[in-house]
Amino acid sequence: MNALIFPALVLVCGADDKPPAPKLPLGRDTTYFVGPLDKYGYIDYEAALNAELGKGITPDRNANALLLQAFGPAPDGGDGLPAAYFKWLDVPVPPKDGDYFLSLSEAPTRLGLTQEQVTALYEFLDRAMLRPWATKDCPPLAEWLKANEKPLVLAVEASGRPAYFSPLVSRRKEGESSQLLGVLLSTAQKCRETGYALACRAMLRLGEKKSDAAWADIDACHRLGRHLTYGGTLIETFTGIAVCEIATRSALAYLDRADLTAADALRCLKDLRGIRPIAPAADKIGVVERVMSLDALQLLRHGNGKKLTAEERKAIEAIDWTQAMQVMNAFSDRVSAAMRLDDRAAREKVIDGIEKDLQALKKKGESEDFQQLLKDAGAGKATGKQVGEHLVTLLTPAFQKVQHAYDRNEQTERNLLVACALAAYRADAGKYPAQIADLAPKYLAEVPDDVFSGRDLTYKLMGKGYLLYSAGPNGADDGGREQRDDPPGDDLVIRMPLPEPKKK
Repeated sequence: MNALIFPALVLVCGADDKPPAPKLPLGRDTTYFVGPLDKYGYIDYEAALNAELGKGITPDRNANALLLQAFGPAPDGGDGLPAAYFKWLDVPVPPKDGDYFLSLSEAPTRLGLTQEQVTALYEFLDRAMLRPWATKDCPPLAEWLKANEKPLVLAVEASGRPAYFSPLVSRRKEGESSQLLGVLLSTAQKCRETGYALACRAMLRLGEKKSDAAWADIDACHRLGRHLTYGGTLIETFTGIAVCEIATRSALAYLDRADLTAADALRCLKDLRGIRPIAPAADKIGVVERVMSLDALQLLRHGNGKKLTAEERKAIEAIDWTQAMQVMNAFSDRVSAAMRLDDRAAREKVIDGIEKDLQALKKKGESEDFQQLLKDAGAGKATGKQVGEHLVTLLTPAFQKVQHAYDRNEQTERNLLVACALAAYRADAGKYPAQIADLAPKYLAEVPDDVFSGRDLTYKLMGKGYLLYSAGPNGADDGGREQRDDPPGDDLVIRMPLPEPKKK
């Protein structure tokens, strides 16, 4: 969303050979960062944010530094990542040619696949991440995995590193101001496909009765997803959550189909608990998204490539930019503070209130044309408060949906931990427990509750298996119906044994 409005912001303001003389006041409630400054006297937000995100992360600790050895200098193709990206990482630019990860889109050409084989690969891909399989079931998929053997060795090693830093770098030229709304997404898509590959290989190994190797791939997939959530952008965060979801689904297949002892299942439980937590949602809004918004405001203030007309100059200089920044910072503070509340019911109540305030601002802004607002400033009609509020409505991400995605991930992970404990209980007792409370304290110190409802998880014995579920973001008990069911529900569900994947 942010990238889409970037051209509009530049168009409104333009630029000038002689930037506005007054510099923006530095401070926590105005510019947020107080340096470094560019040659115009404005904050170089690209540099400031990367310094913050990469603080204390050396190349030998950074998972991304090793992932680039697996992906090469151009993870998304084209001209590759700018030199500044590698400079921030303090690593050399990888050679142009190498044994790098082969994406699914490149596979048909590189592997010489027919259209029929490509179709077979894509049709089998989902199933291959959810059930044990053999090479003969889908030779093109097995060939893709074989082609990626060396890159996957690096990816697995990278997943075991303690930190992740992927710089936010645009293609700005020397001397140009920061343009955070135009930063590149670097390795996100390749990480998603690496998650696919690890999950597929885990199920292939499980089909070959290589249980330990299968779990190692699932564990690496999970760690990779968690790492990715520490990327600066929300897109990286959502991609990381998606990779974690891939790992979770494969983990459930592992618990269902692997011949596990209680010790094996408890080892899985221990491994899952040992993975670094997902990056805090509040940091995404309170730091990265805030700074991206302030960077956009700064571009409005001093321009970015076009000569200002006298009318535009007068309007720009008439606005109280201090007040505009204070409005934007105050809103970011409200949202991030709400996201830090531990109690979900209280958090939802506060976030609902903020969302209503945002919608009211948007409704108010519908009657105001932003370019006209800037023109009116020249006549003394517009205030910094109006400009700040307008930018809040344009630049604020869908924070409520962000929080719901985090909550879903948290509950999904809780359900998986319970599934591991249930597998351990069954290995010991030869059957699943009559009630979920029987898991404590031997298998779980305490059984987690439902994030969304605040109640106990729903657990029912079903034949030789069980049904385990929580509510979803709607907070209601939908009887164990998921979004893909008919009629759809909002519950987060585990059924053991796992039902066969639904055909698309």
